[in-house]
Amino acid sequence: MPSFDQTKAYAPQEEGTGFFDDGREIELLHFVYSHPDLDNIRGSPQKVLAAIDEYGRTKKFLMNVGEDKGHIVTDLIAEVKPKIMVELGGYVGYSCILFGDAVRKAGGERYYSLEMNPEFAAVIASLVDLAGLSDIIKVVVGSSDASIARLYSTGQLKHIDLIFLDHYKPAYTTDLKLCEELGLVTPGTVLAADNVISPGNPPYLEYVRSSVSEKRAKAGNDAGDAKEKGEGIPEKTVQMYEKRYGKAKFNESKGNPNLVYESKLVNSFEPTGAPDGVEITRCVGEDK
Repeated sequence: MPSFDQTKAYAPQEEGTGFFDDGREIELLHFVYSHPDLDNIRGSPQKVLAAIDEYGRTKKFLMNVGEDKGHIVTDLIAEVKPKIMVELGGYVGYSCILFGDAVRKAGGERYYSLEMNPEFAAVIASLVDLAGLSDIIKVVVGSSDASIARLYSTGQLKHIDLIFLDHYKPAYTTDLKLCEELGLVTPGTVLAADNVISPGNPPYLEYVRSSVSEKRAKAGNDAGDAKEKGEGIPEKTVQMYEKRYGKAKFNESKGNPNLVYESKLVNSFEPTGAPDGVEITRCVGEDK
C-alpha cells in the first residue's frame, strides 16, 4: 500500500464533537461560491473537488471519502463501466461528484445519490450543478431504504451495477438485503463499502464474506438479525448518527442468501491520513 501524502491531509477530526451538522456544510458552500477562482471552477468536477479539499485542509474536517479511497472506487468504475450506480450517503457531494464524473466518462447513464438530510442534499445539488454534472447525477432525499423502495416501485431503478455504501453503518447490511430482495443486486453487481476499518463494520463484513450455506443457516435467525442491525459497530458511531437522525428503523428484508459473493479489503487512508479501507464485493453467481 502506498504511503499517505501528509501535505494533503485534512484538518484533524475534532475530539468531543459530532464533526458534522454544526454549520460547516453550509459554510463549505459559502467558501466554494466565494472562492476567488470561482469562474474557473464552474463546470469542472476536478476543480470543485479541489475547492472542497481546500476547505477540509485549511478550515474544518469534512467526513468525505477523500482522494486515496476515492481512487479505489474510480478505478473500479473504469473497470466495471456501470450504467447505473447508487451511493448510500451523499453528505456534501464529494463522492458523487468524483464518482458521477467517472461514471459519465465510462459511458454510464445515471448516478443516484441518496441522502437523508435535506440540508446536506441541498449542498450536494448546488455543488453538483456547479460541477456541471446535473445531467447524470440525481439527488434523492429521504431514508436510504425508503428511497430505494420508492425508486424501485416507480420503475426508475431496475438494477444496480455498482453500489457505494457510506451512510449509517448499521444499515449497510439491511439496505444491501433490501436491494437483494428487490432483485436490484444480481450476478455482476459490485459493492464498494467505505469505513470498514474506521470506524469498522463487522456485521457487514461477516455478511458479504459468508458462504451461501452460512447465509442460509442464519436466515430467519433472530440473533443474526440483531447482529446485522449494529452489533459490533462502535457505540459512539451509532450514537453520533442517532443524535442527528433519531433511532434507526430498519427494514425487515431477508435478502437473497443464494447470491454468491467474492469480497476483499483494499487498505487505504482517510483524508486525515488515518488508516481505513474499502471492501470490494462482487456478486459472481446465484446458487439455486
